[in-house]
This record gives sequence, C-alpha cells and structure tokens, in this order.
Amino acid sequence: MVNLAVMNQDLLPETLSELYANMTAAFSSQFENLIELVVTPGWRQYQLVIILLLWGLAYILKLLTHGRWEAWSRARTGWPKWRLRILVQLMRRLTLVYFVLMSWGLYWLMQHITWPSRSYIIGVIATLAAAWLAIALVSRLVRNRTLRQIFKWSMWVYATLLALSLTDDVAGFLDGVAISIGDLHISALGIIKAALLIGVLLTLARIGTRAAERGLKNNDDITPSMQVLLAKGIQVLLYGAVFLTAIRTLGFDLTGIALLSGAIGVGIGFGLQKVVSNLISGIIILIDRSIKPGDVISLGDTFGWINALGARYVSVVTRDGREYLIPNEDLITNQVVNWSHSDKFVRLDLHFGTSYGDDPRNVRETAIQAVKTVERVLCDGLHEPVCHITGFGDSSVDYVLRFWISDPTKGLTNIRGNVYLALWYAFKDQGISVPFPQREVRLLEEEANDADGQQPAKD
Repeated sequence: MVNLAVMNQDLLPETLSELYANMTAAFSSQFENLIELVVTPGWRQYQLVIILLLWGLAYILKLLTHGRWEAWSRARTGWPKWRLRILVQLMRRLTLVYFVLMSWGLYWLMQHITWPSRSYIIGVIATLAAAWLAIALVSRLVRNRTLRQIFKWSMWVYATLLALSLTDDVAGFLDGVAISIGDLHISALGIIKAALLIGVLLTLARIGTRAAERGLKNNDDITPSMQVLLAKGIQVLLYGAVFLTAIRTLGFDLTGIALLSGAIGVGIGFGLQKVVSNLISGIIILIDRSIKPGDVISLGDTFGWINALGARYVSVVTRDGREYLIPNEDLITNQVVNWSHSDKFVRLDLHFGTSYGDDPRNVRETAIQAVKTVERVLCDGLHEPVCHITGFGDSSVDYVLRFWISDPTKGLTNIRGNVYLALWYAFKDQGISVPFPQREVRLLEEEANDADGQQPAKD
C-alpha cells in the first residue's frame, strides 16, 4: 500500500504548467477522437446521420402536435402553479423533448440488438440532450436572472465534461490552481464546488421557507403573530445552516471565526444600536402578540391595518393606499391604539347640535332610528346605538350619538359620513333644525359718512 501511494504521488503533476499541459493533452485527445469519429467511414458516420434524422423527425413531430398539446395544456385549469410552469417550459422545448425520448429509445434498442460500439455516439448525444433539458427545467427555480444564467452555464459545462469523460482532468487542473495559507488550502475547484453547493442550498432554503410559511398560514390553531415568529425562526435556521455549510466547504476553521466574530460584534453593536433595538422589539411584538397581521392600529397621525411584520419594521397600509414602514421600536416605546387587539368591536362617537325649539326626546329617538338604518352599524342587544345630551351651547343643544361597528378594517371616515347623511335626511323629515352661528355687522356713523363719498386726503 505504501509503494502504491508513493507511485501515485510521483505521477501527480508538481507545477501549474504540467497541470495545464496534461489537461490540454486530454482535450486534444478527445477532440482527435471526435474528428476521427466523424471522418472515419462506418457506423460512426451512420450514428451522426441517425442523430440528424432524429432531430429532424422531432422537429416535424413538434409542428404536427404543438396545437394539440397547447389545447390540452390550456384545459389544465385545476393544476397547481408549479405544475403549470413546468408544462409551459416543456411546451417551449417540445422539439428537445421528442428528441430525448426518441434518442434514448433508439439507444436502448441498439444496445440490445447490435454491438454497443455502434450506438456510443447516440448514447453520448442522448445523455447531453437529457441533461440540457433537465437543467433548463431545474434552473427555473432560481428567481434571479443573473444567478439563473450562471447556474445553467455551469451545469451545462459540467454535463458536457461528464458525457465526454473529461471531469477528472479538469478537476485535477482546477485543484492545482490554489492558494495555501498555513493549514488553509483554497483551490479553484473548491470555490466552484462551494458556489454550486451554496446556490443549491439557497434555492432549497427559499423553497423550504415558503413551504413552511404556507403550512403555518393554513394552520388555524396557530395565531398570526406566532405564524410570523415561527416562519422567521425557520428562515434564520435554514439560511444560518447554509452560511455555516459554505464556511466549512471553503475550509475555514469555525473556531477562529467565532473568536473574530465575537470581537467584531462588540464594535458593530455600538454602531447598530437602533437596528438591534428594532430586531429585539420585533421579537417582543411577536412573542407578546400585542400586534398581529390584520390588526387596525393608530400611531400618531397614521391609521391603517397591519399588512406584514418584518424583522426591522411593521408595514401599515392606510385607507388611501399608502404603506408606512414603522420601526418596531416605535411600536414598543410609543402609545399605540389597537382597534382590534382583544376584539373587533369599535365604538364611534358623533357630536351634533339642534335648535332649542326642538324636543330633545324627539331628537334622540330620531337620531337612534336614523343610525340603525346605516349598514355596518350593530343593532344587537349588547351594541345598541344610544344618544345623550352633552350640554347647552351658545346656539344649540349639544348631543353625542354613540354606535358600534365590527369591521374597522373597512374604514371609519366612511361610516361616519354615512351616519351624518342619515341624520341629515331624518332631521329634515322631522322638521328638526341644525342651527349655525349668525353674526350682524353694524356700521358706525363716521364710517357711514366716509362711505357716502368722502375720501381721505392723499399725501
């Protein structure tokens, strides 16, 4: 075993130039073999002709069946979105799909009825075509266009090298392009593997996070705030695992990184006090469930409903379509009115005044009957509208009309406007007047003389 290890060690190239020479020689050999396959008469050329015929036949089948497949796909209205997206991608590559099926079928058939060497090229092309089709479908999971193109090209190159049996030569060359610092060894091959692994893990983490969020939202036994908290926790765990895996793949020592990150974290903590405060405040909000998605809140001049809870801020959407991003710290330190914290019942007060000549009892009964005709106003036993006299003003008797609603998310200003409109028509039918201040303007005698024609002298 020792002698074998020594012999293998002696065969390994020692310099980058030797690695490059070995890889170039391997590529040249494979290219010469490919030229020989094309030029030499016999089954090699027959296989190339068969491949061209298969591609032409696949294109003809695509022209003949594309309309039927499209009509069939349009009828799949009940399918989930991910399955429809795969179907669309297959329809766009219908020629390649037909070619993969026919080439693999012909390759399997020729492997069983003739010599394996007579179908070698067909097998290589069928493998490449199937790999390209699979890569085209899988790459759709990557949302970022730049990352998607990088993933596609890298996987296509790898599939081509794998089909041509050149992976060992290229891997040896890339592993020789390295930087060594002490015990740390970073090679080009390690960086490429880490990049591909990180890309795959990030895609899986994103898919897993979204699947967890959908599962939590469909669970009625978990409160909305706990759903957000659990979703954020799963997201942190998955992406944290991806980060640690990337560090380990590159060959870094986690012990040294932990000591360095602890020292750096102390310095960064002083500069990011507000950010850390918002993060901690967000966790507190999720734990104590004081605010949850869908609640209607008032914070200063901002009135709206909670759209989403973030790690740093809360998204509040107002009735006019504006979206305010309120830091979590403000919701902890400031006074917040949560209109739907314990229940969704909200009482509204409307103030108005009538003339001293109107009967107060008639005014109160008319106001209560009018507000009961307005939609969204509750009229059950626990939430009956009431009307009270609040005082005797300078020109009117003042009243307050109190009523309840159970849907504050639909707005407060519009319901107040509808109640005022109902009061207007009800008072008009009952002959109840709403007084308004009246003022008289009197002119003194000297001012009247000036108005008759006397003008002040000019300087």
